Amino acid sequence: MHTAGETKPAQKEYLVNPIAIELNATLAGTMAGAAMSELGRRMYFPKGIISQAAEAKKEAYAVDATIGIATEKGSPMSLSAIRDALSGLVPGDIFPYAATAGLPKLREAWKKETLKKNPGLDGKSLSLPVVTTGLTHGIAILGDMFLNPGDAVVVPDLYWDNYGLIFSDRLGADLREYPLFDAKGGFNVDGLVEKLAVLRGKKAFLVLNFPNNPTGYSLKAAEAQRLAAALKAEADKGTQLIVVCDDAYFGLVYEEGVRSESLFSELADLHANLLAVKADAATKEELVWGLRVGFLSFAGKGLEPKHHDALVQKSMGFIRASISCSNTPGQALVLKGLESPSHDAEKALTYAAIKARYEETRRLVGAMKGPLKALPFNSGYFMTFASPAGKTEALRRLLLEEYGVGTISFMDKYLRVAYSSVDLDKLPTVFKAIDEAALRCCS
Repeated sequence: MHTAGETKPAQKEYLVNPIAIELNATLAGTMAGAAMSELGRRMYFPKGIISQAAEAKKEAYAVDATIGIATEKGSPMSLSAIRDALSGLVPGDIFPYAATAGLPKLREAWKKETLKKNPGLDGKSLSLPVVTTGLTHGIAILGDMFLNPGDAVVVPDLYWDNYGLIFSDRLGADLREYPLFDAKGGFNVDGLVEKLAVLRGKKAFLVLNFPNNPTGYSLKAAEAQRLAAALKAEADKGTQLIVVCDDAYFGLVYEEGVRSESLFSELADLHANLLAVKADAATKEELVWGLRVGFLSFAGKGLEPKHHDALVQKSMGFIRASISCSNTPGQALVLKGLESPSHDAEKALTYAAIKARYEETRRLVGAMKGPLKALPFNSGYFMTFASPAGKTEALRRLLLEEYGVGTISFMDKYLRVAYSSVDLDKLPTVFKAIDEAALRCCS
């Protein structure tokens, strides 16, 4: 409490570490550097225990006494019950700390996979991926790096609910929503452009999630071209765009004419005023939901390897300051999967199984007689119903209590169904229950 005549304490001035100053100098003149949050500008990866231990790992040919783990004859000490449960891995793949940015071999392997799945990246420059503890962690890092309280985050009106928790509740950013679909049921490029126009000449943090959660919608090829052209036009007008491609459900596309590559391919060298970030994960792509292995890859027109490295170093600082590093066995298991000779064949089988569920879902939805309206869907794990009468929370409870069917209700007018998690022969039961219950409570 201050009385009249007292001087209020000055706002705290943060001392910026020399390493952060050096990284900021490297990024000077780039849009990525200009768009950094105050926290992002202060962040750096320290030259302390972790970096010195990394040097020792390469160069200490006699004894490495840097890192605080217990070893015996060069191998980590371990408990047999844990070791035996992971019998496919050697102790060195399980027990040591991983490098802050992730296992080097995994980072290289994931970049190789990214280039293979996205031929549009051929000849374009992008960073080596940084390993995060799941995609959620990666998106949180990007929020910390680029958002100050009150900064705008542009998202569609149908988005993953964790965006609100990460950007709005945690960071105090301002979510600016536009309708996901236009009047024809396609992606609403014009609605997005209207939101960006309000921010013209300023910084705009934009999240693009395809396939979309919760609707299961992905861009058609022509829509992707229109969207890229619109973003380029906005960048031409001086808007600093940080575009996060949330590729959580990447690769799960089931219809002809739907874009199979990440939009990151188009954005990687689109404009000097646009920083593209690919946020993806092994979670769905490699069917390892609980291992929590995600990745961040950076690209932008005019960015050189030194700029990529500075962004990686900033990311490592956020990792070091929060969780220190991601788990080693999860990364080792993902790497083993990527290196397996049967990897692609096994993934093709799982894709075929989910596609069959998608096709059956489309058939069943088309035969429904009740009041629910299916929103456009063509990919991913989900589809979503809209209820003209609302009451989807009551519908969800009715389905759960009287039919034993679990679904997700949101905004009391939408109901999300994860057909990916329902065996093919059980899908008719699920959609019959939804149709009957909707007739009872939503007509």
